[in-house]
Amino acid sequence: MREVKATGQTVEEAIESALSQLNITKEQAEIEVLDQGKKSLFGLFGGRPAAVQVRKAIDPVDTAKEFLLSVAREMGVEASVEVHVNGRDVEFRLSGEKMALLIGKRGQTLNALQHLTQLAANKESDQFLTILLDAENYRERRRQTLTNLAERLADKALRTNRAVSLEPMPSYERKVIHSALVNAKKVDTYSEGREPNRYIVITPK
Repeated sequence: MREVKATGQTVEEAIESALSQLNITKEQAEIEVLDQGKKSLFGLFGGRPAAVQVRKAIDPVDTAKEFLLSVAREMGVEASVEVHVNGRDVEFRLSGEKMALLIGKRGQTLNALQHLTQLAANKESDQFLTILLDAENYRERRRQTLTNLAERLADKALRTNRAVSLEPMPSYERKVIHSALVNAKKVDTYSEGREPNRYIVITPK
């Protein structure tokens, strides 16, 4: 139940009744006063109760979390989620059995889930949220793998004196490559192509 109408002798009493029915706090509610009510004359006649309509406010982070868990269940995975919010950046850390199913080959499934979860969150949000999805610390392990790859391919570019193109990657993985070589004195990096097939080129200076 996300919405109820309630009445009371006062507006506050009506609100409290609605909040109790929804099992939420005032901070989690959107409240519309339908009728301020009217006291009866001498407590006998002409009175009218106050009426309110209260909705449970939509939390985009909760919506995204529920979406993510439901998709995981459809994939046969019962996952636990830790949520970390830093301003408009929201990180979901997944744990449990069968995490490999959610990660997929080279993180492709995890990346797809991250994109869908971000869409679910921003459908309900009045400000753009950036979602990062991680499972069993995969992102850190992937970052280290990409850093090592960047260094190896930079050596190859120098050894062959030819540009080396990497496979298409999502933007945050390309940033890892750029960052790994930003201080390199003998190679440059730049991106080519269009999303989702944008890729990095490492070239000798």
